[in-house]
Amino acid sequence: MTSYAAFEEAAASAVEALGAGPLRVLADRIGAGWPDHAALGSVAVAGFADAARAVLAGQRAAKLTGAEAAAYLRGLAAGHTRQASAVRVESVWSGPSTHAVPVRATAPVLVDLIGEATGELLLMTYSAKPYPPVLAALTAAVGRGVSVTVVVETLAGAGSALGGAEPAAAFATVPGVQLWHWPVARRADDHAKMHAKIAVADRRLLLVSSANLTASGIDRNIEAGLLVRGGSAPRRAAEHIAELTAGAVLARLRPGG
Repeated sequence: MTSYAAFEEAAASAVEALGAGPLRVLADRIGAGWPDHAALGSVAVAGFADAARAVLAGQRAAKLTGAEAAAYLRGLAAGHTRQASAVRVESVWSGPSTHAVPVRATAPVLVDLIGEATGELLLMTYSAKPYPPVLAALTAAVGRGVSVTVVVETLAGAGSALGGAEPAAAFATVPGVQLWHWPVARRADDHAKMHAKIAVADRRLLLVSSANLTASGIDRNIEAGLLVRGGSAPRRAAEHIAELTAGAVLARLRPGG
């Protein structure tokens, strides 16, 4: 990695971790020639000092003047702000359609979302039954190297509300899927349920829906949801799931368990 590439990477990591505002402050401090120790403590945001330290080290390695580094950081912050504001939200429906008000259907939206994933795919569902179009899309995603995580409810967690096979069994034909659940013993209330229904692709696409991953939910019932493309919502959803797993709120499901 060249010295300038190292600076670019440090700056990109800083704006992703901190956002545009703190990066602009850092740019102002660098441009004004503040000493490192003062610049590092100029924003009381968790992680700011570490991110700023990496940027300053990259600046020195690239032999950039304060004015050059500050201009780059301000441009990066402006681009990040513009990208974050470019959010597209669409309504998504299952069930009967109408000619007067055309809307996007849940099934193709979900399959397309899975198909767009290139690195990470996260799904959460209360109930699940084998649904061939989704299973085929998931199998293809795993085949192209996408990390696929599915969080499901269990029969024990649902109590008498769910019957038949475990929801996790719906994904048995997809190799490489990581299955997680919310153990009953880790719930503060005996009546609490893992009731979320979302899909997140690469932390940039988010589908939030009332539809379970069943043929009824995806096709036949009247269900409603929103597809969010861009902005912070997809990233925040993925980060929340990651924290739930890292904090042992969720646990891995053993095959057949």
